[in-house]
Amino acid sequence: MRRAGLIGRVGTILLLAPALVLGATFLGATAARAESFNLAGALDFPFVDGLASNAGGTRIAWVRNVGGVRNVWVADAAGGSLRKVTQFSADDGQEITRITLSPDGRTVVFVRGGDHDANWPADGNLPPDPTSDPGAPAVTLWRADAVGSAAAAPVSEGDAPALSATGTLAYVKDGAVWTVGLDGKAPHRLFFDRGHDGSLVWSPDGKRLAFVSDRGDHGFIGIWRDATTPILWLAPSTGHDASPVWSPDGTRIAFTRQPGTGGAPAPTLVEVADPWSLWTADATTGAGQRVWASGKAMRDSFPQVAGGANLHWGAGDRLVFLSEQTNWQQLYAVPAAGGAAVRLTGDGFMVEHVAMTPDGTAMVYSANTGSTADDDTRRHIFRVGVAGGPVTALTSGDGLEWTPVGLAGGGAAFIAAGAREAPALAVVDAAGRRTLSGQAAPADFAGAKFVVPRKVQFTAPDGQVVYGQLFDAPGGTVKKPGLIFVHGGPPRQMLLGFSYMDYYSHAYAMNQYLAAHGFTVLSVNYRLGIGYGRDFQHAAKGGPTGSSEYQDVVAGARYLAGVPGVDAARLGIWGGSYGGLLTALGLARNSDVFKAGVDFHGVHDWSRFYAEIIGNPPLRHEQGDREAFLSTAFHASPVADVATWRSPVLLIHGDDDRNVRFSQTVDLARRLDAQGVAYEEMVIPDEIHGFLRHASWLKAYAASAEFLTRKLGAK
Repeated sequence: MRRAGLIGRVGTILLLAPALVLGATFLGATAARAESFNLAGALDFPFVDGLASNAGGTRIAWVRNVGGVRNVWVADAAGGSLRKVTQFSADDGQEITRITLSPDGRTVVFVRGGDHDANWPADGNLPPDPTSDPGAPAVTLWRADAVGSAAAAPVSEGDAPALSATGTLAYVKDGAVWTVGLDGKAPHRLFFDRGHDGSLVWSPDGKRLAFVSDRGDHGFIGIWRDATTPILWLAPSTGHDASPVWSPDGTRIAFTRQPGTGGAPAPTLVEVADPWSLWTADATTGAGQRVWASGKAMRDSFPQVAGGANLHWGAGDRLVFLSEQTNWQQLYAVPAAGGAAVRLTGDGFMVEHVAMTPDGTAMVYSANTGSTADDDTRRHIFRVGVAGGPVTALTSGDGLEWTPVGLAGGGAAFIAAGAREAPALAVVDAAGRRTLSGQAAPADFAGAKFVVPRKVQFTAPDGQVVYGQLFDAPGGTVKKPGLIFVHGGPPRQMLLGFSYMDYYSHAYAMNQYLAAHGFTVLSVNYRLGIGYGRDFQHAAKGGPTGSSEYQDVVAGARYLAGVPGVDAARLGIWGGSYGGLLTALGLARNSDVFKAGVDFHGVHDWSRFYAEIIGNPPLRHEQGDREAFLSTAFHASPVADVATWRSPVLLIHGDDDRNVRFSQTVDLARRLDAQGVAYEEMVIPDEIHGFLRHASWLKAYAASAEFLTRKLGAK
């Protein structure tokens, strides 16, 4: 380890030797354990996401990322003809997202570049440039042939593509709707609208385009027909309308409606209900009607989950959607003409990734339920008819499956993984379940040597039961240091295997590496996370209103200290984003418990975080509880307790972060300087929140492992 330069009095910049970048063994690791696998082998897992199908369910496409090299793959519905349709070859940090297949399945359109997980755009709306390329970065639409041999090629700058049944490609650029010919015809703006447009959906016949026009404090659903016909607005109101879905016959559109932004300032120190409703409107006249309305209790609020309402228009003129009214997010169906909603799925578990079968008769979805008690920490795939009836489990066992899409003939494709198996594309149909061939991991991937984490539970001081996963490699008689891992989000759940989010698949592999090299690791699923019901996710006095979730982290540390073979005097903590916040909170409040930590891009001052989002107070007499909130938020933050911070910390942050501003780490570093707290820092220029380059993950994790080993004395 080389060090160069002092920041303030005690800050240190980390410079990694090549051996550390490559994941060579660290000082203090036993030879037998260290030789099991290196860091590069732990992180050399393929990651698969972006799974999509064409309208008929005859072809699927997805993104496969190996060592930071992202490419698009396709296969037919039966799982045959697997092939790569792009030939990218560099770890260049260019996302591939928004996979879209033409209705006939012959053309794939995708987006290359950008940061699609950002909370806000960078200054000037510039895309990220994680390689510091002197050329200007761009977010670009690409086309690839799913069945032909033509090379993939860029089409135009733009985002959020939508392909019609007639082959017209619409997309969003600078908040407006554009179109470009796949045959090389020049791009042009499709129509003018003074709103910020998105959520493009073509009618079944491909002749009309529905879209959302976001106008700040309200939003409309519009329909564009042609260059001379005025845009049709559907039942316009003062509300926020979103998620347009065409009826199968193209005569109507269903959408969600939430109240517009206005009224007396809502309290920020306590959660308030967020009621919503479902509407349908005539696609010719624009006349609309409300067909279902939520209650006004907290559990009736608009779902803050993947896909939001997950609205679909199914066979038999039924609208299917997600609601948390029983405390668990479940699927419901309501007649499109209006009426009572009927629950399609059970209770006591969470429905997450949702898709409709091509014929519209059923839903396929992932959920954290199954035949064993540990399945609440996994995902499996299920099917249920839109008219109700029995639920069918399509997958089971000790693996994990997620993001299903329906296939022609009643099957489903999905992504599968396990405790030792990296994510890969699989299908299930009348012939059974199978993983598609041609997806072998790189030869040095160390998954076969991973430990199988086990589910554990413990209780917080206020009585809340908290769950986690324990990574503990067998062997050895010398007590080991323990590490608490805290995830970000916070609406996330860490699982008994690889995650469906690449950020947490990286964290999972890192925890495996730490467990194999002298640490016992406990990953804590603290309150505010998902998987344990809405009430758990929306716990009172959480985050900036009181950091009630922190007691779960300390309870985890107390549990870990009692695990046989763990040295309670050598506990550390690490995490990213919200996990970085909790890491800093642990070090600030409990340096007596946590002797060292690694803080990836954490929030350190809630009051500054929200003040930068809110901006100046609104120009109105009523200010609500804004000042009280900012005071509470500050005192719920690590910076409020920096006076009792004693333990060393490694700060890691990319300075183009669009989720947690880099200023949060700059501010903390100056406060640690003033307190004389020892810290080291790794700043990655031009990287974003969820690192885009494999090299960035390897560099940051190598520094983290070296720091924790050095500070906690792993043997």
